[in-house]
Amino acid sequence: MSIRPRRFGYLSLTTIAIDFETANEQRGSACSVGLAWIEEGRVTRVEERLIRPRDMRFSGMNIAIHGIRPEHVEDAPEFPEVMDEFYDDISGATMIAHNAAFDFSVWRASLDLYRQSYPELTYLCSLKMAQRIWPHFLSHRLNLIAEHLGLHFMHHNAAEDAAVCAAAAIEMAKAVKAKAVEAIPALIGMTPGRLTAKGYAPCTCRKG
Repeated sequence: MSIRPRRFGYLSLTTIAIDFETANEQRGSACSVGLAWIEEGRVTRVEERLIRPRDMRFSGMNIAIHGIRPEHVEDAPEFPEVMDEFYDDISGATMIAHNAAFDFSVWRASLDLYRQSYPELTYLCSLKMAQRIWPHFLSHRLNLIAEHLGLHFMHHNAAEDAAVCAAAAIEMAKAVKAKAVEAIPALIGMTPGRLTAKGYAPCTCRKG
């Protein structure tokens, strides 16, 4: 992976890109998570953790996508323990995911499975941002955005997907002259999504 984004300004809040991979078609079957921290316009930290799903059922289709097998996660902690490690970073943060509707449904379903409350945070969808900022792209899939930006990575590895999502968000902020990634929504007619202890609201874009 080669990700060397340039600094473009000062990010005053914690901003973290996140990506989940799942063991099967169930959204509550997270088997890995990747996180990438953005600070002062660059990716400063990338982490990946394997997750042991409560139901150790892996579908062949999902294995073919990400390469994670049951034997890779049999000794890994389950979802609550994995995410608790990052609780202080995530609480109150601006999170970003490419196709956030998927990743945040995985997050919510996993929390629901363990009867845990949702963290308090704001989230953005880099897919929706890219569609607004780069409408001329033929596709806004993460691997094609990475190719356009000259970023090389292993697609469907959670850590590398998160890092490329973060790097792409930095480039999108530059494209719209936003001082920080979390300032992008106000410039493109986006309403950030929210997770709260009481529920969630999706990330949406104004029509037109």
